[in-house]
Formats: sequence, structure tokens, C-alpha cells
Amino acid sequence: MDLNKTEKLDDQEVSKLEGEGTLSDKNMESNSLRSISSKDMIFRADKIDLKSLDVQLEKHLSRVWSNNLERQNNQRPKEVWEIDPLKLEIKYLVAKGTYGTVYRGTYDNQDVAVKLLDWGEDGMATAAETAALRTSFRQEVAVWHKLDHPNVTKFVGASMGTSNLKIPSKTDSEGYTTLPSRACCVLVEFLRGGTLKNYLYKNRKKKLDFKTVIQLALDLSRGLSYLHSKKIVHRDVKAENMLLDTNRTLKIADFGVARVEAQNPKDMTGETGTLGYMAPEVLNGKPYNRKCDVYSFGICLWEIYCCDLPYTDLSFAEVSSAVVRQNLRPKIPGCCPGSLTQIMKKCWDANPDKRPEMDEVVKMLEAIDTTRNRGGMIPEDRSGLMIGCFTCSTKPKTYRD
Repeated sequence: MDLNKTEKLDDQEVSKLEGEGTLSDKNMESNSLRSISSKDMIFRADKIDLKSLDVQLEKHLSRVWSNNLERQNNQRPKEVWEIDPLKLEIKYLVAKGTYGTVYRGTYDNQDVAVKLLDWGEDGMATAAETAALRTSFRQEVAVWHKLDHPNVTKFVGASMGTSNLKIPSKTDSEGYTTLPSRACCVLVEFLRGGTLKNYLYKNRKKKLDFKTVIQLALDLSRGLSYLHSKKIVHRDVKAENMLLDTNRTLKIADFGVARVEAQNPKDMTGETGTLGYMAPEVLNGKPYNRKCDVYSFGICLWEIYCCDLPYTDLSFAEVSSAVVRQNLRPKIPGCCPGSLTQIMKKCWDANPDKRPEMDEVVKMLEAIDTTRNRGGMIPEDRSGLMIGCFTCSTKPKTYRD
């Protein structure tokens, strides 16, 4: 071996080689190690951590993919719905959910809710998986930005990936963090009234007057009818995904799992949504269509009337099994007007084909007389004195047909 032509290893490499015993002769002197060429080194296979190498390789590929994406974003023409990051100021965290993190912010002097969706920047998803998610995201945004209805949250804009945004850290001392270039964000109007779920919880004891019940139900039904007319299935209709403005107008939000309705129902399968609101066909893994939203609306209508949550005394597994096999549904109070009771039952029918279309539901709700404002759920402090509601207990129970 020609020692004059060998590449010398630095002290750190020598220390690592001596400590891990990666050379065939562990007793070699350090001065000899310094003169060994890399081509003459022998590595023990049992000392190589293949799993760690895989993770490092994937992270490296992710960084390369992200850098390439950033360059592509800068070069390609802008979509009509793409935001200018310089006009967006993200202020503080509002909520964290399954499909992203929501912040309060301003865009071009307008109050907005900013939903960040980060797919795979931590190396947990492959570049191919992330690319598929982003393609789906682009398709959904292309549809959403065209929607315009008073009962659907107004779409402001979106970003398909930029590292120019500053995200507030959990503590003031940490300052800001940057958005990974793989991440996407959606901007919608910020509604100060909060979620329908919180509104119902605040009124759980005194309940809502009948006019308010019908008004909220009409807002929700009209919004869903509009989405269905655009061939959009929300797939996660629940009180938590409905927002209120300062005038108590309800608007449908969170299109995290919404999708354009497939021509063939068999193309839409899988347990998508929230368990207590999921239609039997969805829970059963069968093909479904927009009628799954109608079922969820029926559950929401019961919630709005009762100011309560369904199935609170049952586990997730019990609910899933009973809804499919025993036709489990929330119990409708005796004080609920027959017209509203019939709408609930029609909407949550086990057979999707027997459920009405949402535009039919709108007509049924509009036909209900609210001029006398009678028929609302009886407040808890009076329910024990009244006949026909929940006289023995103020808490609604579930029933099985």
C-alpha cells in the first residue's frame, strides 16, 4: 500500500472507527488508522443500522423534494386562488385537529382562519404519498374557491407550498417558526360566533326557543343543499364543523374530508367522518353517496333541538355496532313537534334511498309554523314539572327500533 497516496481521516472519524470496531483489526494504533485509505476499510455488516439509514435517506429525499417543489412553485404561473404570503399575518393558534392546525390571522386587512396542512415534512410520508395528497388538495381547492353561498364559509385563498410564512410558536420566547415548504394552507373568513357545538353546550340547560331551532336547521340544510347541487359531499357533517357569525347565521366549515361526489358510488368507500354522525353504510364500509350527509344532518337536527350530544353513555365500539345492527338512533323527546320528528326519522333512515334529498328537507323545514314559537325543548329546570318531554330524566337516552 502506498502510504504517500492515501487519504487521511480526521480525528473525529478515527474516534468513531475505534469506538464502534468497524475495522477488521480493532487493536490497530491510531497513527496507523490515519494512514489507511477508505478503499481498504472493512465494515462489519452486523454493525450497520439499516433502519436508521432508511430513515436518513427518506429525510434526505424529502428535503430534496421540498427544495425542488419550492423552485417549481416560484417558476409556475399562479392559480387564481393562490395567496400572496406577504399579505398574510398569522396571529395565534385556535385549534388543532385531525386534518391540520387552525390559526387566527389577517390577510389583506381581512380577518381569516388559517388552516395549515403539513403532509410528510417529518419524513413519515413518502414523496409519492405526499404528492398524491397535494394533487387531491389542489382539486378540492379548485372547486371550493368557486363556492358562494351565505351558509358556506367564504373561501379566501390557499397556498400549495411556501416557506415564506411565519408561524407563531407556543411561547412568546420562542418567536416564530417557518412553514415547511411541503405544507399547504387554506384561508377562510373568520367567524366570531364560534362553533355550533359550543353554542349548543352553552344552552344545554335553558335550551333553544323553537324559532332558533328552525332557523339553525334551515341554515344547515340550505348550505348542504347548495353543496350537493355542486356535486360536493361534505362527509363530516357535525356541530363542531358548523360556525356562527355575530348574527347567529350558521355556515358550513371544515372541508378537510369533503370531496366531489363520484359518478359511481362504489368509488366512495371507507369510514370517513365522525363516529356518532356516520351513516350505517359508511360504518359498514359500503359504497355511499351524498345521502350520508343527510343522515348526519338528522343527528345534527336532534342535537340542535335537544342541545345535547347523542350516545354519551355508550363506547365507540357499542355505537358503531348498534347503529348498523340494531338501528340505534337518539331518542326524540315527547315534546318535539311531530313535523320535526318526522324530518329526523326520514333523514336517519337506515336505507339511504329512503332518505330525502337536502332540497326536500329545506322545503319541509320551511313549511313548519314558527309564528307562535311553541314546540321548543323544555328547559331542565322545568322539565320535571311538564308532561310529554323527558319527565323522569332531563337527559335524552337512545333507543333501538
